[in-house]
Amino acid sequence: MATIDLNSDLGENAPDRVVADDAAMLGIVSSANVACGFHAGTPEGIRTTLADAVANGVTIGAHPGYRDYEGFGRRAMDIDSATLQAHVEYQLGALLGLTAAVGGAVRYVKPHGALYNTIARDERQARDVVAAVKAIDPSLVLLGLAGGVVLDVAEKAGLATAAEAFADRAYTPGGELVSRAEPGAVLHDADAVAARMLRLAREGVVEAIDGTDVAVRADSICVHGDSDGAIRMAAAIRELFEAEGMVIAPFAGAAA
Repeated sequence: MATIDLNSDLGENAPDRVVADDAAMLGIVSSANVACGFHAGTPEGIRTTLADAVANGVTIGAHPGYRDYEGFGRRAMDIDSATLQAHVEYQLGALLGLTAAVGGAVRYVKPHGALYNTIARDERQARDVVAAVKAIDPSLVLLGLAGGVVLDVAEKAGLATAAEAFADRAYTPGGELVSRAEPGAVLHDADAVAARMLRLAREGVVEAIDGTDVAVRADSICVHGDSDGAIRMAAAIRELFEAEGMVIAPFAGAAA
């Protein structure tokens, strides 16, 4: 029986910027990538999401990003290595502390937004992120874009890794995510997204934006919490997978 993880980016709400229904999503997913405060979220909001994840038995991952609250961490940054490593270490330390405070444990790290996309192709920044993870807790799994440079860098450094695919994003023929600035980059049709992800889980391919098939190896599937229709898409994926005999389970072990 095939098993795959279903995750979402959460903990990103603030009083002046509510982007997701964390409570509803935590009743669907098996893993939660929780913001660390630099790109989104507040300490009290992040803590609430972490407590809800623990209560729902959802595995927790840290979701560090560039220090870019105004741009939601989606603006690329040419940041020096010492600064980037320190910023990632700071965020991981904060999330590990808050998670411990609510009786949970962080099992993995998934970088956010522009940092995630950059380290999929930029070896220097990938090394900086990997160095930060190793310095804080080398037992953490590094979750990154399937085929991305960071997974090779992490494996060579001795970290466990997992590959991720995106339910609500279009792919280029080369297996990269289509830029959010391009038409059709973000998907919203729940039934179509679920069928697309079932094919990914069974056949290891997704249809690229040009209609061709691209091979994608994935241990985990992400539905962005801030996507329009996110709850409908995540629920449709779970319902279809379970109807087809697929098991939704965390890639990084059970929640604490």
